[in-house]
Amino acid sequence: MNKPVATAPLVGQRIKRKEDRRFVTGEGRYVDDIQLPAMVHGVVLRSPHAHARILKLDIAAARALPGVLAIVTGADLDAAKVGGLPVGWIVPRTTGAPMAKPPHPVLATDRARHVGDPLAFVVAETRAQALDAMERIEVEYEPLPHIVDLERSVEPGAPQLWPEAPSNLCYDWEIGDPAAVSRAFATAAHVTTLKLVNNRIHASPMETRGTIGHYDPSTDRYTLYTSNQNPHIIRVLLAAATLGISEEKIRVVAPDVGGGFGMKIYHYAEEVLVVFASHKLRRPVKWISDRSEAYLSDTHARDHVTTVSLALDAEGVMQGLKVDTIANMGAYLSTFAPAIPSFFYAYPFPGPYKVRAVQCRTRAAFTNTQPVDAYRGAGRPECTYVLERAMDAAAREMGIDRVEIRRRNFIPPEAFPYKTPLLWTYDVAEFDRLMDQAVETADFKGFPARRAEALARGRYRGLGFAYYMESCGMGPSKLLNEQGCQAGQYEVGTVRVNPTGTVTVLTGSHTHGQGHETVYAQIVADALGVDFDKIEIVHGDTDRVPYGIGTYGSRSIAVGGSALKISLDKVVEKARQIAAHLMEANPTDVTFEQGVFRVAGTDLSRSFRDVVRAAYNPVDYPLDKLEPGLEMTTYFDPPNFTFPYGCHLCEVEVDPETGRIEIKALAAVDDFGNQMNPMIVEGQIHGGLAQGVGQGMMELCAFDNETGQLLSGSLMDYALPRASDLPSMRIESIVTPCHYNPLGVKGCGEAGAIAGPAALVSAVLDALAPLGVIDIDMPATPERVWQAIQAAK
Repeated sequence: MNKPVATAPLVGQRIKRKEDRRFVTGEGRYVDDIQLPAMVHGVVLRSPHAHARILKLDIAAARALPGVLAIVTGADLDAAKVGGLPVGWIVPRTTGAPMAKPPHPVLATDRARHVGDPLAFVVAETRAQALDAMERIEVEYEPLPHIVDLERSVEPGAPQLWPEAPSNLCYDWEIGDPAAVSRAFATAAHVTTLKLVNNRIHASPMETRGTIGHYDPSTDRYTLYTSNQNPHIIRVLLAAATLGISEEKIRVVAPDVGGGFGMKIYHYAEEVLVVFASHKLRRPVKWISDRSEAYLSDTHARDHVTTVSLALDAEGVMQGLKVDTIANMGAYLSTFAPAIPSFFYAYPFPGPYKVRAVQCRTRAAFTNTQPVDAYRGAGRPECTYVLERAMDAAAREMGIDRVEIRRRNFIPPEAFPYKTPLLWTYDVAEFDRLMDQAVETADFKGFPARRAEALARGRYRGLGFAYYMESCGMGPSKLLNEQGCQAGQYEVGTVRVNPTGTVTVLTGSHTHGQGHETVYAQIVADALGVDFDKIEIVHGDTDRVPYGIGTYGSRSIAVGGSALKISLDKVVEKARQIAAHLMEANPTDVTFEQGVFRVAGTDLSRSFRDVVRAAYNPVDYPLDKLEPGLEMTTYFDPPNFTFPYGCHLCEVEVDPETGRIEIKALAAVDDFGNQMNPMIVEGQIHGGLAQGVGQGMMELCAFDNETGQLLSGSLMDYALPRASDLPSMRIESIVTPCHYNPLGVKGCGEAGAIAGPAALVSAVLDALAPLGVIDIDMPATPERVWQAIQAAK
């Protein structure tokens, strides 16, 4: 059993996750597990063309088939005044003009703009009947010129997607100090320039997206069950943007979610369709994506082409940094898409390095591809990849050790708190100390012997690493609104002590694998002295939980956990007032430890249970000073983002005859501030490193330039890392507590995916350096590695 020792401090212990029992025994409750009376099934008809005018959409033959209940088209939605899918972040152009914000219809009516663009929603008694009917819908298309190549999309003469976006640009945006950058490059002793591709990838969570709409005519209320990371936001968007239903009539429930990684943040067309169809039919309507449909209908991620230049003095110290990026938006803007290659990508430059002259330009481009939005790391992996590839290249070109060139550029410890040249103020970091530990962890001294041994076997061995400094935690609201965010970024935490002494926690955060039910219970058990197993964590239901923002951006513990901590402090303080009354003492003389209130210097005491009973049975109770009950709610809006940092390391062997890469070692050394449960932290890093390896070595959403077709539309074509691709991982950390929240935490959920790709590519290039290979694009597949070796010859 997981029950810990009641008297031990639980925060900081490696306690097994209490929620895992139901997951490993198959008792989790996901959207597809929900079966409602009279429920029917929907499927989506999607465009086979990358760009086409829709001349005719004839549903008559399909509508006449047995079991078919409804076929919803874009015309039906227009007639009902259903709005388009919203954009939640507005980025201004460099000129100050607003970005292009073309419509994103739930169902296309006049044009399809990417393969998979939804055209109609078929509802039938069974999924099989709906699929049969979908194939009988007659659509006449007029194919139009398309563009799926990112660099070509912004060139003169490229096919145009939207009249309001000339040159296919959503925005051309720039930050930094161009004059200072120009001076730095004019006087530089050395300039390093690289062109880098950050490959397009797909989150591929274990559970595909699914959603159920249920309209109850007896109450005139709507319930949406959806595999989503932030149900309150979806509720607001259903009310204010798409369906226009009064918000109090909508309940959104996100049950167990089998992985999200950012891809399940957004408001998708299918959520609108199931609710709309349920109201029309007066029956629950379910839609579940299959795996191939997921690649066509989910948001994709990354997809940048970047030119980066470093200006360095003769000692390898950076004097200037210039970044020019084209970022793919896809055919439409997803909910937070404009922010990813601007706010979340550009502002983290220059990471852990002290250079002050920085300039970053981003051109966000429309193409005939799936919309692109945040995926684990959201801009920070792209930023880290650019910085660390450039640092490795500069070290090679200048003949400086890769570790040493970073040490020469680190922000020194005495400089903290440190205001970066763009936006952030870092509170605390010890970059050199962490690098020392990383060098020891990876055994740099022993690497030459390992390399020689591999070469004797005909293999080339490489040791790579990447340093990162990320901004996460998502807050404060004022700053984010100034940068274009259209929503608050606080979090809510309610602590409800029940009359029997058990505790119910209501949190606006949502768990999709992070272990909230365990970690939050550890915090509560320590604060109140309540049995770990008598604490219930409630999330994901807008009817039960106060308005919260959800989980993404490594904000669950830093923002949601902080709201919980402050509510616990409020509960303890009210309980102290009650205990003082019961013991006829001054509250300032009452201490609380391990579930017991004591009057200092006396033998007077009351248990927490005694105080709870008094709170709910106010016979001997200070009603003139305190209300009965013991429940507190806090909305925590953080004063700043948090700033975890670390170094991730990878050691590989490459077979020069086949280009095959074998990962021999993976390690991470990070500073996440205080850790509530180190075992869960390690699990988060394991998963992130695996995803980083996936992007670095094998994952790619590939399109055919001639047809616009997605070539990687199934797990037969889209490669994901397996357990056999990964070695045992070594996870270590240092701790400098964060100054921006009461728990001293920084967040760990995205780190592995942030530094992992750069570390993997660094290792591959280090392995191939003796063969003359100095560059390779992700994913570093065996074919690409072999071709790079042949080209170098």
